Amino acid sequence: MKYIIAVIKPFKLDEVREALSAIGIAGMTVSEVKGFGRQKGQTEIYRGAEYSTNMLPKVKIEVATSDALAPQVVETIQQVARTEAIGDGKIFVLDLASATRIRTGETGDTAL
Repeated sequence: MKYIIAVIKPFKLDEVREALSAIGIAGMTVSEVKGFGRQKGQTEIYRGAEYSTNMLPKVKIEVATSDALAPQVVETIQQVARTEAIGDGKIFVLDLASATRIRTGETGDTAL
């Protein structure tokens, strides 16, 4: 099993969710996060005063999936979340040692 973490631009969330549902992903966890990378923040104007913020709003998507489906999940996220502008985000793939469905006690791929 694989644990996929994607950090994307917030306005791409609905498109990514729909695309992942279309390839068979039944669930995911979504968090609103802030961070920065090469983008180095942005300048904003608030009540007439200009200020710089180095933490940009992003959305973190977490998906647990089978080894067989993981490459397709990564490719789908990358294609749908891409705007070809700096700050599009990152995708991380980790090995997932185990998963257990609390309600039924199922483990492994069947718990996903």
